[in-house]
Amino acid sequence: MTYAYQALNALGDLTRRLVLMRLRTGARSVGEIAEGMDVSRPAVSQHLRVLKNAHLVSDRAEGNRRLYEVDPRGIKALRSWLDGFWNEALFAFEEAAEREAVKEMKTAKTKNKRTRNEG
Repeated sequence: MTYAYQALNALGDLTRRLVLMRLRTGARSVGEIAEGMDVSRPAVSQHLRVLKNAHLVSDRAEGNRRLYEVDPRGIKALRSWLDGFWNEALFAFEEAAEREAVKEMKTAKTKNKRTRNEG
């Protein structure tokens, strides 16, 4: 399973999305992340483990505690995966525009021939 799929699966849970949002402003401890949430610190730790396995969060030791922060690898993989949809949409739009341009050119040629034949 790719980072992008792991990230999508991990973000399917509201609590994990909230945890990730709290990390957008910088590294935090489990206690800081759990503060004000309706889940326990052990539950936050479990959610962090899922986010870490999905490469959305990394951790580091600082003194006697662990700090968690957003892992750019997972964010990059997720963005690349989503960009694929955008690229496909742009390609489809380009093809449709080119087909329409060809139709318009054919219509213009037909009108020019009719005008010359009538004149």
